[in-house]
Amino acid sequence: MEEMEEELKCPVCGSFYREPIILPCSHNLCQACARNILVQTPDSESPQSRRASGSAVSDYDYLDLDKMSLYSEADSGYGSYGGFASAPTTPCQKSPNGVRVFPPAAPPPPAALAPPPPPPRNACLTCPQCHRSLVLDERGLRGFPRNRLLEGVIDRYQQGRAAALRCQLCEKAPKEAAVMCEQCDVFYCEPCRLRCHPPRGPLAKHRLVPPAQGRVGRRLSPRKISTCTDHELENHSMYCVQCKSPVCYQCLEEGKHSSHEVKALGAMWKLHKSQLSQALNGLSDRAKEAKEFLVQLRNMVQQIQENSVEFEACLVAQCDALIDALNRRKAQLLSRVNKEHEHKLKVVRDQISHCTVKLRQTTGLMEYCLEVIKENDPSGFLQISDALIRRVHLTEDQWGKGTLTPRMTTDFDLNLDNGPLLQSIHQLDFVQMKVSSPVPAPPILQLEECCTHNNSATLSWKQPPLSTVQVEGYILELDDGNGGQFREVYVGKETMCTVDGLHFNSTYSARVKAFNKTGVSPYSKTLVLQTSEVDIKKMVAAWFSFDPASAHADIIFSNDNLTVTCNSYDDRVVLGKTGFSKGLHYWELSIDRYDNHPDPAFGVARIDVLKDAMLGKDDKAWAMYVDNNRSWFMHNNSHTNRTEGGITKGATVGVLLDLTRRTLTFSINEDQQGPVAFENLEGLFFPAVSLNRNVQVTLHTGLPVPEFYASRSAMQ
Repeated sequence: MEEMEEELKCPVCGSFYREPIILPCSHNLCQACARNILVQTPDSESPQSRRASGSAVSDYDYLDLDKMSLYSEADSGYGSYGGFASAPTTPCQKSPNGVRVFPPAAPPPPAALAPPPPPPRNACLTCPQCHRSLVLDERGLRGFPRNRLLEGVIDRYQQGRAAALRCQLCEKAPKEAAVMCEQCDVFYCEPCRLRCHPPRGPLAKHRLVPPAQGRVGRRLSPRKISTCTDHELENHSMYCVQCKSPVCYQCLEEGKHSSHEVKALGAMWKLHKSQLSQALNGLSDRAKEAKEFLVQLRNMVQQIQENSVEFEACLVAQCDALIDALNRRKAQLLSRVNKEHEHKLKVVRDQISHCTVKLRQTTGLMEYCLEVIKENDPSGFLQISDALIRRVHLTEDQWGKGTLTPRMTTDFDLNLDNGPLLQSIHQLDFVQMKVSSPVPAPPILQLEECCTHNNSATLSWKQPPLSTVQVEGYILELDDGNGGQFREVYVGKETMCTVDGLHFNSTYSARVKAFNKTGVSPYSKTLVLQTSEVDIKKMVAAWFSFDPASAHADIIFSNDNLTVTCNSYDDRVVLGKTGFSKGLHYWELSIDRYDNHPDPAFGVARIDVLKDAMLGKDDKAWAMYVDNNRSWFMHNNSHTNRTEGGITKGATVGVLLDLTRRTLTFSINEDQQGPVAFENLEGLFFPAVSLNRNVQVTLHTGLPVPEFYASRSAMQ
């Protein structure tokens, strides 16, 4: 910009342009300077007026007028307004840059001496640079556009001149420059000069000048051709490949580079420029990738923060769920402790009451015997003495049969086994899922080992022979027997599974898939299985047992889950493992223990029946409850059909579910108990029993239909 300073100055005033306007000849003038050099011409003498009046002035005359100069070619200081005979001569002035311009028009004479007003005049302007005459229209100087771009350039240039010179090597905030190296053409602050331009070594011969002097020298003098540091009068003309530095001709003849490989300076200059450009292109690509990577990392920071908040909330929710489950279990255990406490108090209080009555009777007997001993009449005494002696011995014997032994201990025979839970809590940790292998191949079902029996299905599978992918487990799925959706029935490491509780006379589709830490394999081929049919005359019965998984926690199992009782005085529900939705099914329950005349209930229920109330209290169970004298049918807490005849120890209760006729019938000791208990049954039903600690029953399955029902079916 320093070299262009003269281009930014007005040719009239010699200063920087102020409010520059653009003339039609593309040159610029200050608006004030243009106003100063205006020349007024009479309307009658203007080219326009002459053409409008029809005078003999051709277009060529008009063009000549444009080309005519307003100053003398002999530089006399005077000029004539050519082309107009009447135009007066006006002395001109010389601008600072040597261009002569006309001064403004002389002021008019005083009004007293002024002649009549002259005719209207038009303004004319001559460009000081190309000397082209320009006639202004009625808008005057406002008809010329203002050069705002040039104004902006001048402002920027003046601001740059006013700013202090700064160091060119400071990395962050540049400090004020202290010196400039003429050879390096670089401005240095003092720290950068000591670090990058030491006074000793190859740079010792460089000339350091003050920044202002260096700036002026950079503006006024062209860039110097670099000279050899060893031979100041020689310019660099070759490039030493071994030393990687420019050298002069004399270095090759006399100096240390005489035996080195050299190449032309221009060729190496172009080669290194090309290499630097290529390197910069690669570096630019890396910088672009780095910017994109930084954006990705910043997005990751935001995502990590969001995921952290979400994960913390999930962790808190999981821990709260564990705490809630522990609190619910705590409440259940406290309820059991309270019931045991009440039971102990009741037994002890009953024993206290019993002992108090017997002690009162014994005390009365003793007082009466003492009064009899005081009797002086031998005959009267002997009449009652034998009876009193027997009564005293009998009372003494009554006290000796464990009456004075507490029926209940003060200790609670309950011991909370919290060791496994504490160990699980200590082992509670996060599982890092790491991809270590591809997903497994789909398993192969072994058709020769797959079969059905009654309402059970056994399936077997294996991995493909050539598969080497590690498998952590398998997922077996079956549909609902009616072509519906598949559901998981087994998840584990075994390659064989038996599924119980299927519908009789139904067609099931089965499939299996494998999984590991990486993911889940595709499904195997689908296998179709047919369960057994049920015939009243030649019935294929179902074998099943009670289900500990769905039973209430107070239920006690034994005999391979065929015998159940309870440790609570309240009724608790237990279901069978097999559910029925089709066919005819019959099972019996034998009464192994029956104390204090409780009311056990027998029947069927849905899988989500209430487990802590008598069977039939809700709408999910259909049952018969019975005591030692009579029975009732109950569903949704509605009691119907009271029937005489109860149960005792050794009795047998039969349950007959006929889903073909959609009925439920009960029997006691192989005789039907009451009418058909329930009708219009539809859906999936599980065998069910409710009992308390005073009852123990054993389940018997795989039984034929009882005769009373078989004969009735034959008659129908």
